[in-house]
Amino acid sequence: MPGSRCPLPALPVLRWLPRYSRAWLPLDVLAGLAVGLTAVPQALAYAELAGLPLQYGLYSSFMGCFAYCLLGTAKDVTLGPTAIVSLLVSSYAFRQPAYAVLLAFLSGCIQLAMGLLRLGFLLDFISCPVIKGFTSAASITISFNQVKNILGLQGIPRQFFLQLYETLRRIGETRAGDALLGLSCLAALAGLRAMKSHLPQAVPTAPLAARISHLIVWVCATARNALVVLFAGLVAYSFQVMGCQPFRLTGSIPQGLPPFRPPPFSLAVPNGTIPFPSMLQDMGVGLAVVPLMGLLESVAIAKAFASQNGYRIDPNQELLALGVANVLGSFVSSYPVTGSFGRTAVNAQSGVCTPAGGLVTGALVLLSLAYLTSLFYYIPKAALAAVIISAVVPVFDAGIFWRLWRVQRLDLVPLCVTFLLCFWEVQYGIVAGVLVSGLLLLRSIARPPIKVSEGAVLLVQLGSSLHFPAVEHLRSSVCSRALAAASPARPVLLDCSHVSSIDYTAVLGLAELLQELHRRGLPLAFCALQEPVLQVLLSADIEGFQHFPSREEAGEALAALPGWERCRELGGSRAEPPTSPAQSTGLIQ
Repeated sequence: MPGSRCPLPALPVLRWLPRYSRAWLPLDVLAGLAVGLTAVPQALAYAELAGLPLQYGLYSSFMGCFAYCLLGTAKDVTLGPTAIVSLLVSSYAFRQPAYAVLLAFLSGCIQLAMGLLRLGFLLDFISCPVIKGFTSAASITISFNQVKNILGLQGIPRQFFLQLYETLRRIGETRAGDALLGLSCLAALAGLRAMKSHLPQAVPTAPLAARISHLIVWVCATARNALVVLFAGLVAYSFQVMGCQPFRLTGSIPQGLPPFRPPPFSLAVPNGTIPFPSMLQDMGVGLAVVPLMGLLESVAIAKAFASQNGYRIDPNQELLALGVANVLGSFVSSYPVTGSFGRTAVNAQSGVCTPAGGLVTGALVLLSLAYLTSLFYYIPKAALAAVIISAVVPVFDAGIFWRLWRVQRLDLVPLCVTFLLCFWEVQYGIVAGVLVSGLLLLRSIARPPIKVSEGAVLLVQLGSSLHFPAVEHLRSSVCSRALAAASPARPVLLDCSHVSSIDYTAVLGLAELLQELHRRGLPLAFCALQEPVLQVLLSADIEGFQHFPSREEAGEALAALPGWERCRELGGSRAEPPTSPAQSTGLIQ
């Protein structure tokens, strides 16, 4: 969508539709077809991952396309089922479509509320190490979850460690046909992916034959999921005609469009009915994890492609678009959807110009539901498993561990906590990672860097804002130097140039420090106070409070006090260099 300004109206479509150019139409149609050819086989595979009947993957793949066309602010993003959200749905929907559809409705309501209340900033509290830990663990979990389909095994539990144990124990029961087909599909998908990544740009002046060859290769590499699934289906159909079937097949999928009806607020079971409150209780923390992870995934993808292609998005409008897509999707039996990185990349690389490409993708999914579901019977499960594994393997970021080791080793703690606990239960990993990140954030607030320079004046430099958890740390840092028996008596100067905010408890702590030093006959002065902090301290009316615009002026004022003439030595931007081992500079954290 050309332009760099962010759409402001409630309907962002009104920003680009009035100036829609005919030149954009073929590019949008081509991109929509390319994404649709990717979306249909992925939808079937992700429904299998979510533990739902396969048609629910298709039910979840068209409403987001239509809703985002009207409400989205990124031309490249496509909404639909993804591997990460499907994994979460498998944990909280208990293989029950009613739970999955209700979860979509409730997730959409939460996302809508966050967008209307402009609460998108809450996503900023989920740090990069937590996200990377979750997605890397999810990549391994999802891939291994599909190994049973590659090997043709049945009756494997869904919990990761039990799954690992049972798969290894029963590996001797592997079906040769499924294993051979699954590994062949994986190799083909990897080869087509590599082919696309090494495909040079098309040259408009090249001969016609070269341009046609380039287009054929590009289409085959872009629609690799559809091609591999189609090939596998033809192979399975050929064996069926010959009277033998070495593969486990997808089976029958109901034909036709889903009915438009409200999501189920109760579930009929053989021995009664599960009421709405009980369904909420069953989903538990999933009501927070699913919408938040969906928002995080979608907004992160939108920001990445907006930055890459030179336009801006409105994060709160993105929350609204995703919320509406999930709420409306629940009326057509969709489970929760979010932005898909893989399909968004296909959309961008196809040259999409506006969100109108999503209309073509949605229409292609509807056509598949209406006319093609009978053909899906012959798709081997091993082929769908290969599609999922191929999609999630690139999500694993092995390099993040080394990068954090080099850059900030403390961030390895939330990364490893999230990564390891996600193998137990996804929600435990995410919650624990966020809590550990929060503790590290609180630690930096409670223990800000304090640099103490000793000389004619004890110069104390605060490295960040001062809040109540840090008050005692500051007092002990100052008093341990200023009141030490071996330390010469000298004034204390508090450099607050990096302090942009302060709270009432911190003001009380500074007043107590000032009085304690005065009782020992040591002056305490402040310098380089920022205006908001200065106003707070002046309003507190602290007895004996002195402040100066700079260190030089503070040195002059302290030198005018009887007995402190040597304070004139404080000048420039630092204290006089230490002249003895006792006069040292320390960084206290």
